[in-house]
Amino acid sequence: SLLSTSTPMLAPFFADVDTRGAGSGLVQYGASTIGGKSVFGVNWLNVGYYNSAMNKTNSFQLILTDRSDIAAGDFDFQFNYDSIQWETGSASGGANGLGGSSARAGWSNGVSSSMELAGSAANGSFINGGGNALVSNSLSSNVLGQYNFQVRNGAVTPAVPEPESYAMLLAGLGLVGAIV
Repeated sequence: SLLSTSTPMLAPFFADVDTRGAGSGLVQYGASTIGGKSVFGVNWLNVGYYNSAMNKTNSFQLILTDRSDIAAGDFDFQFNYDSIQWETGSASGGANGLGGSSARAGWSNGVSSSMELAGSAANGSFINGGGNALVSNSLSSNVLGQYNFQVRNGAVTPAVPEPESYAMLLAGLGLVGAIV
């Protein structure tokens, strides 16, 4: 589980991401302002899996939004998924991007509390068309592929961010109005 790592984390896709393959997208990140709020985003666009494999790629995103307007230290975070074609690499016992110890998605405080999305660690579940396909489901959102959380006074709960919504550009260019 994510908690078993003893590391605090926000994990939109905890798996064998490997950007060394020819043609793999690189991890992109940056800060901006959306709707008057400071945001920080990370894009994994068309990334391969370990060991430098590129026959299948995934595109997903993490957005952090400062909500100190509510209380000091409060923030929202959002996972966005555009395409999930692989679930694991050879470092986790997978073959051809499938099987082995499959991907997990969620968060952990590293000590006593964590949450994983339905389908975590279940072979074939997160893949496009799978039983818990990340692109075909959502959490606290009416947008498929979008999972919203809020952190208030140190506690994480599912929540809907403000409607000026953050969306992954399907063309793979980055965050709308925020990060390129």
